[in-house]
Parts: sequence; C-alpha cells; structure tokens
Amino acid sequence: MTPPGGGASGAGASAADDSAGADARPADARRSSAGFRPAADHGRAPHPDDLALPVAGRKLLTGPDAQPLRVGALPGDLAWTPVGTLDGTPAWAAEVADPESLPGRWRSWRGLAAELPASRADLAGRALAVVTWRRTHRWCGACRAELADVPGETARRCPDCGVTVFVPLSVAVLTAITRPGPPGGPGELLLVRHAQGPTQLWALVAGFVEAGESLEAAVHREVAEEIGLALRRPAYVDSQPWALSGPGTLLAGFTAEVTDPAAEPLVDGTELTEARWFPADALPAELPPAYSLSRWLIDAVAAGR
Repeated sequence: MTPPGGGASGAGASAADDSAGADARPADARRSSAGFRPAADHGRAPHPDDLALPVAGRKLLTGPDAQPLRVGALPGDLAWTPVGTLDGTPAWAAEVADPESLPGRWRSWRGLAAELPASRADLAGRALAVVTWRRTHRWCGACRAELADVPGETARRCPDCGVTVFVPLSVAVLTAITRPGPPGGPGELLLVRHAQGPTQLWALVAGFVEAGESLEAAVHREVAEEIGLALRRPAYVDSQPWALSGPGTLLAGFTAEVTDPAAEPLVDGTELTEARWFPADALPAELPPAYSLSRWLIDAVAAGR
C-alpha cells in the first residue's frame, strides 16, 4: 500500500496497528457523539479559556491527565492558528520551538489516537496536520516567493504568481472482502498480513487512491494487485479522518464479495506476505485495534451486518 508518488504506507499501518485503544465505539456511535468541527477563522483573537494545542515536530502537548490545555495557561508569545471548535469552544494550534519549557505531557500521534475520545483525536489530528503544513509550505514551489495566508481559509497563496496551496490530504481505501461459506456454515472474511508495520496482525487489503481514480476503482485495483481477486461492486460503509500512522489521510471503508467463491488469494509478496479466508465466527485474535476503521469493518462482518 504505497502512497501515490512513493513513500511509507501510512494507511497500511493504520489497518494493522497493535496499539490498544480507549475508544472502541462503532462508527455510528462515533459520529453521533463527535463535537469537533474544523474551522479556519474564529473571527476574533484567542481567549484565555479557548482550547490550546501546542505542537512540536510530530508531538502534541496535553495536560498531565490528557485533558486539553487552555490558551491562558501558556506563554503569550505563541502564534496561534485557528483549527476548529470542540463542543462549541474555539481551538487554536501553535508551533513550539522549545517544548521542554512548557508544562504538560508531549505525546506522539499513535498515543493520542489510541487514548483520546474520537472527537478530540480528530481535533488533535487536524492541529498536527495544519501546523506541519504551515511549517513545510512557507515558500512558493513555482517562483520561490514567500506565501501569504488566505483570510478565512486554511490555504496560502503566492503574492507574485498566484499559486495557492492547501493542506494536503491523501485518500485511502480499506476493504473487507467476503465470500459465502460452506452450506449451512457462516460466511468467510479474507484477512491479510502486511509486509511492513505490525506484521503479526491479520488486517484488511488497503491502498491509496490515485489521481483520476474513484474510490471503487481503487478498491478493485488494490485487491487485484495485492491478492489477484475480482470483486463484485464494493459497498461503502464508513470513513475515518486519520490513519494511525499519522493525520493527513482520509480512510474510506468498503465491503465487497468476490465474484468467484472458489478463488484463492495470491499475495504479491511486496505489500503482503500472507492472505487467508477465515469463517466469520472464528476470526483470529491478532486483529487491528478496536478504535480503527479496519476493526469496525471486521467486527461488522463478524456480526453479520
């Protein structure tokens, strides 16, 4: 599952992560309780009681009890950027040059995704993505002029040549592949082991969407490339706005049945090392964490949904 243009397999890692998560809710419950809304402009300066998300590199600062910090509790010289609201409270992110000078706990993305409630993980993911983007997109890639912020948008524009850049977002698909079981028996789910990341876990076929490709076309292509199977039309199930390897990836989950129930997978040997059919009522214990989209799809198949 190599991203378009090459690089590490972010969504593949998300489909095969071995962290234990606190938020194991299914997708429908996750949506109904989410209180995060992205925003690029709060229409005012930060207030002391607003939420604060300091970022240093790939880590984010939280309070000792993992609660979000407040703007008033942090130095007044931080350059705050609006990132959204949580339950109606404006949230701001800022890059920190001297992380050891601030009280609290610096946490990696994987720890945040595993332990925070879904809405707060969404907010943390956006804060990390926006701060990283602002740090890495200061100059125009066409004419080398310094980019300027676009008011009211999470975007920057070149004052000389007009090039506009937005926060990059990679889209990846995950697919729970099924086939009918033996007469009188349960249906079966295809699980795979990846060549990278937590290789001991049984996960789902996953891959990044290429430019000019639909989500469904990406499902068909990735499954054909990695295990050599043909599918009926994929059915969309749900999405997750980050991968466990980091923010900046939108995951779209599908289920699909193979066209030939007698067909066996043939792994590519590059992305995958193993693929096997499992009865839906006898899945292996080595599965992705309960808070991941991959696990939601697997659990839905196991429950007969």
